[in-house]
Amino acid sequence: MALSDIWHILSFARVGFVLAREGAFGLFDQSLLPPAARAGVRLARLIERRGRGDGAERLAAALTRLGPSYVKFGQFLATRPDVVGIRVARDLEALQDRMPAFPKAEAVAIVEATLGQPLDQVFASFSDPVAAASIAQVHRARLVDARGGREVAVKVLRPGVRERFNADLAAMRFGARLAARFLPDMHRLKPVEVVETLARSVVMEMDLRLEAAALSELAQNTADDVDFRVPAVEWDMTGRDILVNEWVEGLPLSDLAGIEAAGHDRVALGRAVIQTFLRQALRDGFFHADMHPGNLFAGPDGRLVAVDCGIMGRLSPEERRFLAEILYGFITRNYRRVAEVHFEAGYVPHRHNVADFAQAIRAIGEPIHNRRADEISMAKLLTLLFEITALFDMQTRTELVMLQKTMVVVEGVARNLDPKLDMWSTADPVVRSWIEQNLGPLGRLADVGRNAKEFGGFLGHLPSLLTRGERLVSDVERMARDGVQLDRDSVAAIGRAEAYGGRSRTVALWLVVVLLGLIWLAM
Repeated sequence: MALSDIWHILSFARVGFVLAREGAFGLFDQSLLPPAARAGVRLARLIERRGRGDGAERLAAALTRLGPSYVKFGQFLATRPDVVGIRVARDLEALQDRMPAFPKAEAVAIVEATLGQPLDQVFASFSDPVAAASIAQVHRARLVDARGGREVAVKVLRPGVRERFNADLAAMRFGARLAARFLPDMHRLKPVEVVETLARSVVMEMDLRLEAAALSELAQNTADDVDFRVPAVEWDMTGRDILVNEWVEGLPLSDLAGIEAAGHDRVALGRAVIQTFLRQALRDGFFHADMHPGNLFAGPDGRLVAVDCGIMGRLSPEERRFLAEILYGFITRNYRRVAEVHFEAGYVPHRHNVADFAQAIRAIGEPIHNRRADEISMAKLLTLLFEITALFDMQTRTELVMLQKTMVVVEGVARNLDPKLDMWSTADPVVRSWIEQNLGPLGRLADVGRNAKEFGGFLGHLPSLLTRGERLVSDVERMARDGVQLDRDSVAAIGRAEAYGGRSRTVALWLVVVLLGLIWLAM
C-alpha cells in the first residue's frame, strides 16, 4: 500500500470521527445498508454528542468543522439525492456556504500584493468582510476619486485554500475509487466522475480571473435581456487572488419580507429566475450554475441581478437540443418523443424498449402536469425518478451534473418566491421559442449552412489527407514485408522491463510462500 493511500485512510478516519461525533450518522436509513455497514453505523453512534439538534444542524456542524472543502462537497451532494438519498439531500440543502472570515489585514496584504501598490492609493475606503464563504470573502470598498470614486465589491481568495482543497480532493478521489470498487451498486452513479466534476469546478473557482471572464461572457450573452444583468468587472484591478466588480445595490432573494416591503413583484421575480436560467442554458449554452438565493438580488429597478460566477456550466449544441426536446415533450405531454430523445442521446441503453420507457416517463409527467408548485410532492417525484433510472440502467451523465444541480436550485428559489408557480407554463415561452428558432424551418436552414461550411473545410484538407493516407499505406506494406524494426535503445528498454517484471513476480511468489509457512507454523 502506498504512503499516500495510508494518508488518505487516516484522513477518512478523521472525517468519520467528526461525522460520528456530531451525530451525522443518525441521518442514514440503516435498512438500506449491508449488515457490516449497519454494525459500523451502530458503533459510530455510540460516540455522538447528545442534544445536537435536528439533522440539518448536525450535518452543518460536522461539515463546517471539517473545513471549506467539505462544506462545498456537502452543498454539491445536496443536489444529488440519487447518491445520498432524499432525506440527507434535504438536510444538506440547509447547509449555507458561510465560513468564519479571515482577518482583514491578511486580505489587505493579498490585495496590495496583487495590485503592486498600497491599498490607500487604490481605495478611499475598504470595509471589514461583509460575506465569507468557503473559497473567498468579500469586502465593500470605494475607489479613490482618480479612479471614479465608484463603490465596488472586492473578492479575496482565502489564504492557503488551494493547498487545503487539493489535499481534501485527493482524499475524496480515494474514497470514490474505493466505493466504485467495493460497492457494485455505486457503479451506475459514477462516484469517481462525480468527484472529478466537483474538482474541476473548484479549480476554476479558485482562479478569480476566470470568474471575471465568466461575468464578462454572461454580461455579453444577456445584454439584451430586460429582466436580468450581472455586475461590471474592473479588469485593471483583478488578478488570480482578487476580483473587483461593481457593487450591487439590491435585496437578496432570500429576504422575502424586504422584497415585499420594497414593492417588488415576487411572482415576476420567480418567473424571471426560471426563464433566465433556461435562456442561458438553451440559447447560450453557458449558465450560472450557483443560483442560490444569496447570489441573486432584486435590483432597485426590479431586475434580477446575479453575482458570484465562480461556478458556471456549459452545454454543447447537441445537449441543448436534447434538453429542449425533453422539456418540450413534457410541456406538450408527448412522452413518446421524450423517450426517443433519451435513446438518441444515449441516456438509456438500446437494449431497452422505447415504448416501455415512454410509459415510465408518463408516470413522472402526468402527476405534475398543470399542477402548481405547492401541489407537487418533490419527494415522491424524486423517488419515482430514481426508481425509473435504476430500472432502465440509466448512467449518471457527468456532463449534465451542473445542469441538474442548477435546475433543482432554481426551481427551489422560484418556488420560494411564488409557491403557486407553474413550472411548465413558465418554461413554455422560452423552450417553444428555442424549438421554433433551432428545430423549425429557420433552424434547419442554419444547419444546412453550417454543414456546407464544414464540408467545404473538409474538401480543402482533402489533398493533404490523401497524401498522408498514401504514406500510411506504404508504411504498412513495408512493415508487412520487412517486419517491425526496433532500435537498440528500445530493445534494451524492453529487456530491462522484462527483467524487472520477472524479479517482481519472484519476490511476490516468495512472499506468498513465507506467509503460508508462518500460517502453517501458527496452526
